[in-house]
Amino acid sequence: MLNAIPMTHVRICLAAVSAFALAACHVSAQQAPTSPAPIVLHAARLLDIASGRIVTPGEVLIQGDTIREAGSAVSHPANATVRDLGDTTLMPGMIDAHVHLFLHVGNEANQTVDESVPQRVLIAADAAKHDLLAGFTAERDMGTEGAGCADAAVRDAINSGLIPGPRMRMSCNAIDINGGHEDNSGRNPEQHLLSNADRANSASEVIAVMREQHKQGADFTKIYETGRDHLENGVFTTPYQYTEAELAAAVAEAHRTGSVVAVHATGEPGTGYAAQAGVASIDHAYNLSPETMRLMRDRSIFAVPTFAIGEYFADHVASPHQAEIRHAEEAFHAAQFKKQLAAGVPFAVGSDVGPFPHGTQARELVLMVQNGMTPLQTLQADLLNGAKLLGWADSIGQIKPGYKADIIAVPGNPLQDIHVVTDVRFVMKNGEIFR
Repeated sequence: MLNAIPMTHVRICLAAVSAFALAACHVSAQQAPTSPAPIVLHAARLLDIASGRIVTPGEVLIQGDTIREAGSAVSHPANATVRDLGDTTLMPGMIDAHVHLFLHVGNEANQTVDESVPQRVLIAADAAKHDLLAGFTAERDMGTEGAGCADAAVRDAINSGLIPGPRMRMSCNAIDINGGHEDNSGRNPEQHLLSNADRANSASEVIAVMREQHKQGADFTKIYETGRDHLENGVFTTPYQYTEAELAAAVAEAHRTGSVVAVHATGEPGTGYAAQAGVASIDHAYNLSPETMRLMRDRSIFAVPTFAIGEYFADHVASPHQAEIRHAEEAFHAAQFKKQLAAGVPFAVGSDVGPFPHGTQARELVLMVQNGMTPLQTLQADLLNGAKLLGWADSIGQIKPGYKADIIAVPGNPLQDIHVVTDVRFVMKNGEIFR
C-alpha cells in the first residue's frame, strides 16, 4: 500500500511525525519535575533541643522539605539560596497539642447556633493561618465543638497546599455523655440546641461514634471525662463521666486502628480512670492523685496543663467576684503543677487557644516557666514531647538531618528568656517560607 502513495506525501507525513515527536519531547522536558534549589539558613544561634544547648553560629541546609545538615557550619551548594537571619536563634517550629481551630473569642456555647458549619470552616482556616505565622508548625485540634468532622477537610486543605496552616492531627467532635460537660446543659430543652460534642452513653456507643469518626477522617479521639469543676476552701471536685472500663474500651478501639485517646480531665477520680485506661494525654490536669501521677510517669502519659486559657478567662470575666474565683482556680492549678513536676509527670504544651485569640498561644510556654519549669524543660516538653504525642517524633520537633524543615527564628536566646517565643521573626514549614 505504501508504494501507492506519492513519495512527497510520505515525506510530509514523516516530517509531521518528527515535528510532533520533538514537540512532545519538548513539552515533556518542560513538565519534568525539577528539584528545588537548596536553602541555607544562617543565624547567630541554633537551638539543639535534644542536647539542650545553643550552637553558635547556627546554620541549616534544606533541600526540598527536608533538613540535610545542621550545626555551626553546613555545606553551601553553588546553587543554594542563603538567608542570613541575623541576631536570631533558629529553633524547631513550635507544637500546640491543644487547640480549637473552630472556636474564636466570644460565646463558644452559642457558636453551633449562631454560625453555620461552612462559616466555621472559613473561621478555622483563618485561625490555622494565624497559628502558623505565630510559629506553630504542628498542632492537635481537640474537637470542632459541634462542627462534626469538618476539621478533616481543613487538615486536608492544608496538606494539599490549598490554605496555609500547621500540620494537623484532628479529632472531629469530642465525645461526651448525654447532659455532660459540652452538651449545652442548663438551656431550654424544647429548643433542642445542638450539642458541642458527639454523645455516647456506654462503651458500645463510644466505639460506634469512634468508628464513624475514623471513617470521616479523625486522627485520634477526644473524650470529655470530667466536668463541671468546683473549687471551695482549697478542695477541688469534678464529677467523672465515663468509667475506667468504658475508657479502656475506647483506648482498645483506638489502638485497633493505630490511634490514641486524649481526655479532657481536670481531677479525680476521672483523671485516675483515664490513667488506668492508658490514654495518651490528660488535658488540663488540675488535680492528680499521687497514684495517678505515678501511673502517668511510668506509662509516659502526658499532662497538658493549658494555663493560657485559664489566665485569659480570669482576666476577661464580667465581675470582680468571678475574677476572684478564676484567679483562685489558677493559683490552685499552678500549685498542683509544681507537685506534678516534682513527681516526674511528663508534660506536653497545649494552650486551648480558640476562646482566646489564635496566634497568641506562645503565652502558654511563658506561663509554664512562670509556674515552675525552666525554659529548657518547657521547650523540650513542647518540641520533643509534643512531637511524640502527635505521633511525629521521627520527623518534627528537632533541627536534625532527615527531619522535616519546620524551622522558626526568634530574637535572643530562648534558653535565657522564654518570652522571645512570643516574637517569632521567621517561619518555615516543610521547606516553604511563610514569614
